[in-house]
Parts: sequence; C-alpha cells; structure tokens
Amino acid sequence: MELIRQGRVALITGGARGIGYATARMLAREGAQVALADINSDLVLESARKLNQETGRKTIGIAADISSETDVRRMIHEATTQLGGIDLFLNSAAILADKLFLDSSPAEWERMLRICLHGPMLCLHAILPGMVERKYGRVVCMASDSARIGQLRLSYYAAAKAGVIALVKSVAQEVGGSGVTMNVVSPGATNTELRQEREASLREQMGEEKYARRVKSVLRMYPTGRIGEAEDSAAMIAFLLSEQASWITGQVISVNGGFAML
Repeated sequence: MELIRQGRVALITGGARGIGYATARMLAREGAQVALADINSDLVLESARKLNQETGRKTIGIAADISSETDVRRMIHEATTQLGGIDLFLNSAAILADKLFLDSSPAEWERMLRICLHGPMLCLHAILPGMVERKYGRVVCMASDSARIGQLRLSYYAAAKAGVIALVKSVAQEVGGSGVTMNVVSPGATNTELRQEREASLREQMGEEKYARRVKSVLRMYPTGRIGEAEDSAAMIAFLLSEQASWITGQVISVNGGFAML
C-alpha cells in the first residue's frame, strides 16, 4: 500500500531531531521530498544532509524561528522555491517548561505561547492558502495529553497546546471542502532529545535516589511498561499525512502507551 505519493513535498518544523526527524525519515523512505526547518541552523543542515544520504530523497534544511513572521515567510519561500508547493506539513517545533505555575512569570508564559501557539498559527496562515488553491493538503500539529487532562508543572505548556487543538479543530472545518485535512497527534512521554535534556536537568536537581524513584513512578503510569520512542508517534503522523487518511480531519489522536485513555 502506497502511503505517500512519489514526489510529495513535506515541510516539517522542529525537524532537525526527535519526532520531527523520525517522521521526515519515514516520509522520505515513502518517496517524499522533505524540507526540515529548525531554529538550530547547524543541526538542521546536518540532519538534512544525513537524511538525503540515507534515503536518496531530495532534502533541504532551513534555519527558521517559527515565532517570527519574517522567518516563517522565508521558510515557506525557500521550501517552495527548491522543492515545489507544500503538500504535507508537520508542526513539531516546541519548547518545554517544568515549573509550578506560581513560580512562573508572565515573560515565561509569553515565550511559551509565542513558540507553541503563535508559531503554529503563523505557519498555518502562510501554508494553507497554497494547499487550498491546489485542493490538496495534509496537516498535522503536535500537542500533548497534558493539554487534554492537565499536568502538574506543565500548566502554561498545556495551555499553549490546548490552544493548538482548538485552532486545528476550528480551521479544519474551514478548509475541509478544499481537500485539506488537519489533525493533531498528542504523544505521551517520548524519548526524544528534548525530553532527555529535561530529564538530565531533573536528575541533577533531585539526586540519583530520588530521580530513580521518579522514573519508576512514571513507568507505572504506562500500561505498556515503557515510554514512547519518536518512531511511535512518527508512524501515526505519517499515516495522517498519507493518501489513505483523506476522511480523517479535525481529530486528536493520542499515541501514549495507554497513559490517558480519552
């Protein structure tokens, strides 16, 4: 079964590593041309080079900050100039916070909302007109189950991701008649570089013994007995970006090992 039609053009933000890169690898293996975008300019160029070498598909790396309208416009211009009109879009760029709400500041909320909510809004506002005009598009935005059930120490991250869910559900109703589908993938704890950096910081703060108890406590919340890998979410994203997913839109799909059964 052909998931992705040969030559489809995919743009992935936060694509230099983690779930974004794992998805890019799957799409490229299926025959897509891929534009990776990331704020880390050196890493995104290296990731694009590595993906091209591994799959043989045309791949480009674009340094971009999705919270900047200028960067978003430039990102899309570079992708379309080098690869053609964007058929598939994944927004996986994000930051994390691990702080009690009462210990946080308005400046921290603003940064979170700028990257995790305003950034996807800018991307969708710039990308969707081309999809609507061509009467074809597949969009997936990443959220989090913290946005659906709430989570200690993730309040303003959860708030931003809840906004993404509302945004996608609403805009999906506006563009569905033009052959564009829009969905949300909501992962549980996933073993990405971003999580590894957060866990390393927690380990240093908590000490070895307390951190080991925390790891056991986290795993008990997952019926599958493990946290996720980037490929777990990437497989669902690749399907939602595929030809076969034409009648799935406005949905929030959790990939979470049973952490939350919504």
